Amino acid sequence: MNKRLLFSTIITFGVFVIFSCKPKVAPVSERIAKIWTASSVKENGTEVYKTGGTANTKPGYSTYKLDLSTPPNVTIREIDGGTYTGTYSVTATTLSIKGLTPQPTGTGGNLDFTITSLSDEGTNLVLTATTPYPKTGNTTNTYTLTTSN
Repeated sequence: MNKRLLFSTIITFGVFVIFSCKPKVAPVSERIAKIWTASSVKENGTEVYKTGGTANTKPGYSTYKLDLSTPPNVTIREIDGGTYTGTYSVTATTLSIKGLTPQPTGTGGNLDFTITSLSDEGTNLVLTATTPYPKTGNTTNTYTLTTSN
């Protein structure tokens, strides 16, 4: 009987140690604070850009950059080459960009996104705009972004 109890205790302790040793995932605010570039962009569900794609209908996304590396400051380089600066805030599920200057057409200087996914390592991010974007013809855009840092 004592051997069974000892064996059960050792197994239980071993399982506890294994599961408690998992690496902790950094908070969203830390994982998102990087410089992001587009690897794929969908407008109204249609893919218009993919890194290395030969049939990109909007190849300008190859220069798209979302710089969140110095919170709360943000810099966006759009597909038309325009650069906008402002501030951002983030929750577990949203990214809100405010006070962009100059103001992108029709936005009032504000952009809001749902964080569709963010990898635990913070190297892949998918953002979906919560409202249509006037600069791209009032399309609802989904950005699949990557970072190298």
